Amino acid sequence: QTPEEILHHLQNIVDFGKHVMKQFFGENYVHHGEIIQLPLDFVRQLCLKIQPERPECRCDKDMDTLSGYAMCLPNLTRLQTFRFAEHRPILCIEIKPKCGFIPFSSHVSQEIKHKVCRYCMHQHLKVANGKWKRPSKYCPLDLFSGNKQRMHFALKSLLQEAQNNLKIFKNGELIYGCKDDQDCVSDWNELARHLKPFFFPSNGLVSGPHCTRTIVKELIHVITMALLSSTDTCRAGDMKTVPISQGRSYCEASAFNKELVRSGKHKLESSGLPRGCLLYKTLQAQMLDMLDIEGLYPLYSRVEQYLEEFPEERSTLQIDGPYNEAFYEKLLDLSLEDDGTVAFALTKVQQYRIAMTAKDCSIMIALSPCLQDECSEQRPVVLTSKSRFTFSVSVLDLDLKPYESIPHQYKLDGEIVNYYLKNVQAKEDPVMSNLFKENEDCTLVLHKV
Repeated sequence: QTPEEILHHLQNIVDFGKHVMKQFFGENYVHHGEIIQLPLDFVRQLCLKIQPERPECRCDKDMDTLSGYAMCLPNLTRLQTFRFAEHRPILCIEIKPKCGFIPFSSHVSQEIKHKVCRYCMHQHLKVANGKWKRPSKYCPLDLFSGNKQRMHFALKSLLQEAQNNLKIFKNGELIYGCKDDQDCVSDWNELARHLKPFFFPSNGLVSGPHCTRTIVKELIHVITMALLSSTDTCRAGDMKTVPISQGRSYCEASAFNKELVRSGKHKLESSGLPRGCLLYKTLQAQMLDMLDIEGLYPLYSRVEQYLEEFPEERSTLQIDGPYNEAFYEKLLDLSLEDDGTVAFALTKVQQYRIAMTAKDCSIMIALSPCLQDECSEQRPVVLTSKSRFTFSVSVLDLDLKPYESIPHQYKLDGEIVNYYLKNVQAKEDPVMSNLFKENEDCTLVLHKV
């Protein structure tokens, strides 16, 4: 790409964050950054310096050393919402929550998709393909439930099997996450050593498994309270919300749910999320995927057919931007009545791209210990048994998912579902089939003998 094309691409990313995602998530949560120019020699030296530090899986992606353009973004492992000198250590937890709802579209062809969430199904395909050694017990629907017991279970599962969905930083340095062969016990002991000064600043609990469990429990409590907090308002709060699924608010494959079923409890409490919290806003953006990829793909094909006939219309349709106020306004049309037009198809395609972006974003929770007399009303505070933290919550990885990725998503969806049906559900059905008969009255009949 030419420097001009790189500049245009970066401008699109900034505009998308500024004019679109900020409207969904809020001023304090989204940091769209700005474009800057850098001397090429500096960029080349920087590229050489960071190469040894990059994860192996990223080394096949080259850094742009030719255009001289870059995006300047804040360090989200630091507190973002308060402009004061940070003289205390900072803890930051990065969570990639993934998709928090079960598809409710009538276009879904396989009933399993109305029962088991995409994340839980995909886990089995990833293990089969060698990406991970074992499936995680984390289920996004537990995290998005708003029920603290389910949220605690989800976060504990993420800590046990972080994969690339959880990382923890101390003063900007990664201290936990993303090791597939990790020994959970020894890793938790090491994590507890890092966290003890945050949660137990004076010498109370010193060492041992009890100490580790207590510290991890405190960490999970703090993350939960930060995720349920509301530190911003935005236009999305006044939006007509996407209707919540009339189907399940839980996933049948969730380890939490299975344990409930085994113990004879058939209904999961779903407390619901506070409207102002970032998880709620994330879920609302995700639920712009109202048709599922199966219902969306024919509409994508309609747009593609139109572009084949009229390729010059691509810019008019704003497929590649500009991502401005007019683009955002079109996203607010939640109608599902297909009038056969390209305009309807395109609106649903663009909403799907927003939903996919929200399904793959990361949430950053930065925490800094504060004394009681330091914590003013202007700063949100979360309390633990021995400490108090001021915190900020941010969202990142908000680049709009490519229009061209839709065929890949359609194909991948089929692979995930087919693998799960063939290799997982077929083995589980004999064991679980009777347990999952919902709302069925069971009567014990006694006969004389």
